[in-house]
Amino acid sequence: MELFNGRPEKTEGRLPREIHTYDFLDNIGIEYLRTDHERADNMEACNVIDAILGVTICKNLFLCNRQKTNFYLLMMPGDKKFKTKELSSQINSARLSFAEPEDMVKYLDIEPGAVSIMGLMNDTEHHVQLLIDEDVLKDEYLGCHPCVCTSSLKLKTKDVIDIFLPATGHGYKTVHLVGED
Repeated sequence: MELFNGRPEKTEGRLPREIHTYDFLDNIGIEYLRTDHERADNMEACNVIDAILGVTICKNLFLCNRQKTNFYLLMMPGDKKFKTKELSSQINSARLSFAEPEDMVKYLDIEPGAVSIMGLMNDTEHHVQLLIDEDVLKDEYLGCHPCVCTSSLKLKTKDVIDIFLPATGHGYKTVHLVGED
């Protein structure tokens, strides 16, 4: 794996959702590093990529309430365990569960395994609420997928919060997850 500045020079064989991510970031002036790799759809594969990027790729979970009326994108450190009860009480939403793959595509234009904050650029009607674990906000950089799980990005956390999110029209709620047994 190599580390590159910005978008790929050639886009043949890349999905439109990936190219759209680079277009969006370039248009709002966010610099990023990129690496291409085999499909990375679990945290173990992401750990190898972390070493190349020099950053921890966030665990991104796409959640919903039981009625499927509220959708959430949770960003948390990859080494924390997710406990529904711990999050539910902080956002006043009982019975959280993982959202269906169809909802990922519908709201974020992302397939399972590639869930990423970058998908919020596709949620123009703001159906998804972003939740960020406080530990993610402490790091200078964050890692995420560009809406596909065969590339990964390194971005400044400050750029994501101060430039990317306002450009998408999304805010976020900070949550505190202990993630211990």
